[in-house]
Amino acid sequence: MTEAAAGRRGRSGGGAARRAERTTPKLETARFIERNIPNFEILNDEAIEIIERNAETVLEETGVAFVDNPAALERWREAGADVKGERVHIPRGLARRLCATAPNRFTQHARNPERNVEIGGKSLVLAPVYGPPFVRDLEGGRRYATIEDFRNFVRLGYMSKWLHHSGGTVCEPTDIAVNKRHLDMLEAHMTLSDKPFMGSVTDPVRAEDSVAMSKILFGADFVDQNTVMTSLININSPLTFDSVMMGALEVYAAANQACIISPFIVGGAMAPVSVAGTLTQVLAEALAGIAYSQLVRTGAPVIMGAFVTSIDMNSGAPTFGTPEASKILYGAGQLARRLNLPFRSGGALCGSKLSDAQSAYETANTLNAALLGGVNFMLHSAGWLEGGLVSSFEKFVLDVDQLGVLHSIAAGIDMSENAQAMDAIREVGPGGHYLGCAHTQANFKDAFWRSNVLDYKPFETWADDGGLDSSQLANIRYRKMLSEYQAPHLDAGIAEGLSDFIAAAKAREPDAFG
Repeated sequence: MTEAAAGRRGRSGGGAARRAERTTPKLETARFIERNIPNFEILNDEAIEIIERNAETVLEETGVAFVDNPAALERWREAGADVKGERVHIPRGLARRLCATAPNRFTQHARNPERNVEIGGKSLVLAPVYGPPFVRDLEGGRRYATIEDFRNFVRLGYMSKWLHHSGGTVCEPTDIAVNKRHLDMLEAHMTLSDKPFMGSVTDPVRAEDSVAMSKILFGADFVDQNTVMTSLININSPLTFDSVMMGALEVYAAANQACIISPFIVGGAMAPVSVAGTLTQVLAEALAGIAYSQLVRTGAPVIMGAFVTSIDMNSGAPTFGTPEASKILYGAGQLARRLNLPFRSGGALCGSKLSDAQSAYETANTLNAALLGGVNFMLHSAGWLEGGLVSSFEKFVLDVDQLGVLHSIAAGIDMSENAQAMDAIREVGPGGHYLGCAHTQANFKDAFWRSNVLDYKPFETWADDGGLDSSQLANIRYRKMLSEYQAPHLDAGIAEGLSDFIAAAKAREPDAFG
């Protein structure tokens, strides 16, 4: 090959590379939110003092149950609690003193350091839906979730600008054995995304697997010294801590990995019907759970959680987007800040069966309440449908689109010299218009938030394009995103190490689907 030919080839290759760069979808991920707006505080000082006093009374007089967990009972006994059978009575002030050793803010590391998130203070980290056994889209309708559905949600989460976190069980892959599916889910989060993720909590052994796989991904020394997972530990309200969830908490706390310690309450069934009574129980349960994490390891990172909804007294079904749930969220946020702890609640919650007007109203109510209530970690922020039974592909992309609104509101109002726009006002003067003025030309590209899904076309154009509703538009959007997905780079040795670990873990016991 002559030098001239080589030069022509080199120039052609460079042009091809530039063309590929122009045509390759650009992945944008927004940094986690740092609020520049005040929190909405619904409780006055007297109300807070009453709830805190009543919660301490509950812990001391009623107590909490640690079921099938002798080690936990012994830890509490040594800490000074009065243990009677499986009931732990916590003296006034003890739980609060133990909670004081938990950090008020911590970093969860992602395998891509640019995706690290900070949880606590004024931050807000957005994570997708968690836990549904069903999925839904326009083509397939409502069906049991598979591992490929799970992987597609992880891919969508990775490509979603406004999501900061890959989440955990974005849907439950029912085509994989119950005792082994956590391995496939973790592998998906670790290989198909480079955002932070959650560990398994359905069995202490699965929590140990999560820690072990994280050490393959990040390196054992790094995991020993840093938090790389946040995991959801639900309390069995009322006032019961089961051995499975506590066993997972013990694994994560000992490994310095973060836990969301969260009562799971349907008001009127698992807590009193009143807001004040429910807040009292939420605080009592959270105090006991967080304090226990500190008995396992002083300084272990935790997030105070509150997942509370009300109940329809006619059907018994949980309801979402209700004013009572928002009041509880606002109050729980205040109680968490009084403890100087990060706070988890909220999400794009709804009870609707479809991505319809009901789902939009209820979702908007819960998202706005979480933003204004000071939530630091928002689970279920995208994809939740049918009271948490369904992960919806269309609703996922509709929700993540709307999360951009939260970013904008949380930023507050820009009062810079450019934002004051005095030059524009002088330039246009009375009776003019701003479309062509210098300030508009300089700022129009990023002056307004704009949806990537919703339709703003004139009626005639919209009708000519098929008159699509929001679910149809979302279906097109999510399929386009999946068609453009490109996996983030992962070292081949790490990928092989994960595969080898999963193969060995799956071989140690037979499949169990029950």
